[in-house]
Amino acid sequence: MVKVIKTGFFSTIQDFGRMGFQQYGVPYSGVMDRNSASIANAVLCNDKNAAVIEMTMTGATLQFNGDTNICISGADMSPKINFNPIKLYKNIAVKSGDILSFEKLNYGFRSYLAISGGFKTEAVMGSKSMYKGITNPFLLNKNDELPISYSTINNRKHASIKVNRNHFISKKMEVFKGPEFEYLSKEQQEKLFSKIFKISKENNRMAYQLEDTLKNKLEPIITSLVLPGTVQLTPSGKLIILMRDCQTTGGYPRILQLKETSINVLAQKFTGQNITFKLVEY
Repeated sequence: MVKVIKTGFFSTIQDFGRMGFQQYGVPYSGVMDRNSASIANAVLCNDKNAAVIEMTMTGATLQFNGDTNICISGADMSPKINFNPIKLYKNIAVKSGDILSFEKLNYGFRSYLAISGGFKTEAVMGSKSMYKGITNPFLLNKNDELPISYSTINNRKHASIKVNRNHFISKKMEVFKGPEFEYLSKEQQEKLFSKIFKISKENNRMAYQLEDTLKNKLEPIITSLVLPGTVQLTPSGKLIILMRDCQTTGGYPRILQLKETSINVLAQKFTGQNITFKLVEY
């Protein structure tokens, strides 16, 4: 078991999410930054879909009740084992009784803790991803005990993975045209790709709203399919970028669709940071 001593700001168990239930209104959910989570699992020779802990803005404090191996990826939250700093993107052996904690956030916004064999929490609709109304609990809570496999793997002390800092500092969001993109005027289209947009305080696992607006006279659409990465334009001109926990349908024009890689990059950004859109071809 891994015992939760402190939860951090917003910590959950996530894998790659639920597939095949969207017609029933069930969100995909899953890790916000698939790239970072996949790397952590790869370092431990786990399946890329193995369940991890996703921590937002501040890290949790966890105690291990058995020997295992871990890897931390994504945002740098100054991880420590028994108050000794450890490296990100590295296979780390932990012993029974060891305590993992986090301190200062140096870059990024979401950090991932992978463990050898993945976390063995309950799967609901084929996924361990926590989501309110689907799983109970939907957040990690103090004193939770998370089941794991007590297996250790070869700790290659000299092996390391170079962090791709561009993943955390890039402002460019690569996008495709959305179904209603052509309804925008030429002026709107030009502004969309020339303007710098600031992330508002309204950002979470469901969606990121942008502070800057785009003049809009488009009519709402018939409620239609939306996906993580769909960029919606509201009647007030607000842009909303849907994320992993988004609803499955919406009535705002879908003017853009983020590439998967850009969803991962956006997941590491927070209030006040800037982004731009770059149109790419399918």
